[in-house]
Amino acid sequence: MTTVKPDAGVRRAMLSQMIFIRAFEDRLAELAPQKDALPGMQILATGQEAVAVGVMAPLGSEDVIITNHRSHGHLLARGADPETLMAEIMGRATGVNRGKSGTLHLIVPQVNALMTSTVVGAGPPMAVGAAFAQQYREEKAITVVFFGDGAAAEGSVHEAMNLAAIWKLPLLFVCENNCWAGAQSLAEHCAVGNIAARASAYGMPGQLVDGNNPDEVLEAASQLAGHCREGRGPALMEAFTYRLRGHGEHDRQHYVDPEELALWKAKDPVTTYGVKLTEEGVVAVQDIESMEREAGKRVDEAVAFGQSSPFPKPEEALEHVWVESPWGTP
Repeated sequence: MTTVKPDAGVRRAMLSQMIFIRAFEDRLAELAPQKDALPGMQILATGQEAVAVGVMAPLGSEDVIITNHRSHGHLLARGADPETLMAEIMGRATGVNRGKSGTLHLIVPQVNALMTSTVVGAGPPMAVGAAFAQQYREEKAITVVFFGDGAAAEGSVHEAMNLAAIWKLPLLFVCENNCWAGAQSLAEHCAVGNIAARASAYGMPGQLVDGNNPDEVLEAASQLAGHCREGRGPALMEAFTYRLRGHGEHDRQHYVDPEELALWKAKDPVTTYGVKLTEEGVVAVQDIESMEREAGKRVDEAVAFGQSSPFPKPEEALEHVWVESPWGTP
């Protein structure tokens, strides 16, 4: 794929976002082993930051995103408030979902993030519904759904792609192929070797991109989102990347060849993109250092906000759970 370099300002912004996402999740990795610091299972997307920033960059505020259990990067790149996001991950009442969702089922309506789910393969069918609503209302908005290579083997994903193609829905499927589905390697669960090849079976365009290159992700996302926005039906992008940490923070990756992990650590997108932009004169080393300091400060503020926030009261357990009818109780 020939990559057209985006505007320098866009590239600087993507690098800054990647640095912040990494700092945010590194802090979660530090907090996860500490007793009572973070409730629940922490699932991080360390090494996949380029996909989040590259896909979000061409989207408008009216577009809907639906993501999965590895969602922090998507939400932060989309513009979610880090303080209320951190508070939610900590299970606090000031969190974006009032402490009811924790880290795995986040919903951020302020940035049109309709849902996240830890149920593997749950997002694409929900995305079909969101995209159908956009089409029915004759909107110019599209829906973008993220899922992993492991989820691509779920029947729900195939059904969603087939229905989206039949109805020509404005839906961009984004498969983050991070080479591991839990503790199963790609070779163990994917017969074809890549996910993008499946797109032709549904009559939609499919594109495989380097998921560690934000420029390439942005260009592909722009093209495929444009295809969806023009009413030409769905599209599939597969971003080939790597999960640098375990499936969750409980997972020490004993099943991963140390040489494989070292190879991909050398391709760390945060580091390599910073080097690339420095070599091209887009940023200076001092700019990157400033971005890192600012990211650390923002994460400190988010953690302080979360830790100073109260836990939800037991009597609030059933509040904000169901939609209340505007016509009242019959």
